[in-house]
Amino acid sequence: MSAAPLSTTTTTSKPAASASSGTDVRARHPRTRRRRVEPLYYLFLVPSVILFTLAITLPGVVGIFYSFTDSIGIGDWKFIGLTNYKALFTDPAVLHAYVFTFGIAIATVIVVNLVSFFLAIGLTSRIRFTTTLRAIFVIPMVISGIIIAYVFNFLFSNSLPALGEALGIEWMQTSILANSNLAWIAIVIVTAWQAIPSTMLIYIAGLLSIPGEVYEAAEIDGASKTQKLTRITIPLVFGYVVINMILGLKNFLNAYDIIVGLTNGGPGTATRSIAMTIITGFNGGDYAYQMANATIFFIVAVAIALLQLSITRGRNRL
Repeated sequence: MSAAPLSTTTTTSKPAASASSGTDVRARHPRTRRRRVEPLYYLFLVPSVILFTLAITLPGVVGIFYSFTDSIGIGDWKFIGLTNYKALFTDPAVLHAYVFTFGIAIATVIVVNLVSFFLAIGLTSRIRFTTTLRAIFVIPMVISGIIIAYVFNFLFSNSLPALGEALGIEWMQTSILANSNLAWIAIVIVTAWQAIPSTMLIYIAGLLSIPGEVYEAAEIDGASKTQKLTRITIPLVFGYVVINMILGLKNFLNAYDIIVGLTNGGPGTATRSIAMTIITGFNGGDYAYQMANATIFFIVAVAIALLQLSITRGRNRL
């Protein structure tokens, strides 16, 4: 009778010892739980990091340093502290460039996303020649921006005024590019014309990812086309809308080549963007001053991107 309790105690103590032993082994060897990194990973990572550092990070750090000097790009220089930064906030040309750039960027983002979204809906519907139409709409994306700008420059400066004279339409007889109050419209039109294809492709990918059963269920419930658009399509592709808005605003804030080809910053300086102001300053001997401008522009762009991500966090998952 007395042997039974002894046997029970002995039997139950073995798993405990085994579990304790296993815990001790894992504690003594924490590295056994880590995933081994393949050497091929470093083969691709290290060259990319080195190139990125040498081509982008290092020049950026050097440029920020020179923004605190009076350097003209070559020769001697001296440290002047925040003088360049203080001058930027009172420079009317720089302030106008910021207002103009953000204005055309916001306007272009709205135009591009609206047009691209409805084009994507049309090109994913049951119509004929869908593949051919998609290929045609993608063509502007593969053409250089400067070439597109020169072509539209000819249209705005020659073709449209000639058409206005032939039709007797007075307001068309003058080039829109020569009007300091309207030239920005031409920039928005041409920029949007080139940017719509890439944005449209992203929306097409989003629309094709929506299961067809969702629309079939909505039709059974008697939903109209407007209800399906507002309550199914737009909520389910909202992540793609966020992506297009962030990418579009980032790209349009860097507007340069299309402006050079269309107006070259004119009339006067009415259409001079931030990027154009910075590059013109580099070529004109204001290296340190425009490097300070570039530093502020970089900080503003990063702040906008972080703000967009924080606002849409949790709602932009694909």
